[in-house]
Amino acid sequence: MIDQKDTTPAAKDGKYEFLINYSERELTCRVEKEQNKLHVFIDNNINAELELQPDGSLTQASGNALPESTIEFIKKHIMEG
Repeated sequence: MIDQKDTTPAAKDGKYEFLINYSERELTCRVEKEQNKLHVFIDNNINAELELQPDGSLTQASGNALPESTIEFIKKHIMEG
């Protein structure tokens, strides 16, 4: 049996880059969105994976622990921007 995953691009899939305030510094944040996963790279040394939940919220699945305020900023920038 072949596993048929949904691989069609979801809304707003792609790569994003913007500045973010993190630990009282302004750093470059890169986000790669694929389906319901956001791969986050902050200043080339902080990496995390976020998952978009059915209710529209984001939860952290792995990587460096991000503050809730950072997760919300990323969500606003990617999902609502």
